[in-house]
Amino acid sequence: MRLTRFLVLALTCVLGTAPLAARAEVAAADPIDAAMRTCLARSDMSSTAGQVQCMETARIGWKTALDNAWQQLQPELPPARRKQWQKSQASWEALRDADKQLLAAVFATTRGTMYVLAEADMQLQPVRDRALVLRGAVADARPGQPARPKRLRACTADARCEHAMFDMNRYYRRLRAKLPVRSRATLVRAQKAWTAYLNAATPLVDERGRIDIIGARVATLKRLAETAGND
Repeated sequence: MRLTRFLVLALTCVLGTAPLAARAEVAAADPIDAAMRTCLARSDMSSTAGQVQCMETARIGWKTALDNAWQQLQPELPPARRKQWQKSQASWEALRDADKQLLAAVFATTRGTMYVLAEADMQLQPVRDRALVLRGAVADARPGQPARPKRLRACTADARCEHAMFDMNRYYRRLRAKLPVRSRATLVRAQKAWTAYLNAATPLVDERGRIDIIGARVATLKRLAETAGND
């Protein structure tokens, strides 16, 4: 596989599945993304190992950005809001860990260089997205003002939400059917972790934000369902 295909795969994965808030941020040409593009284009990093290293360096960079944003956010929040964010962050971390095991289970069923790169990308993307969410929360924080809870309709009363959940469940079932029996418990645990994250994050977002969270999960499960068993 040539370098150009490596580069297209990585950038398409990173930019193509991000939720709306993250996509808007792409236009700002973040230095972490720019550095990754430069790294991916280097002739001495054209091997599979080199390409994975470029994405892993970007993942570490976004993890640092995530941690910095998290530390900046804490003092800006009133106590009740801070507890909501802490619950959301803990749930996100549990989801990240559960999904790491799910990725390993899915990509263990594949063969080929492109899937090594795809797995590296799918480890990078959630960290990048969460860093952008926390950066946005820092920008939106208003010191000294009480939290204003957002009133969301039940998902069953929101046609977009209900449709997104339908799609998510469809790809969940498709992925489950393609996984070896021994790996299905890993999928169940990951999906339970995602549900806990959705429940923890919902009080912090509006209806569009809830759709973004579900839509990101749809994209993840769709991609994994299309990947499982390939060679």
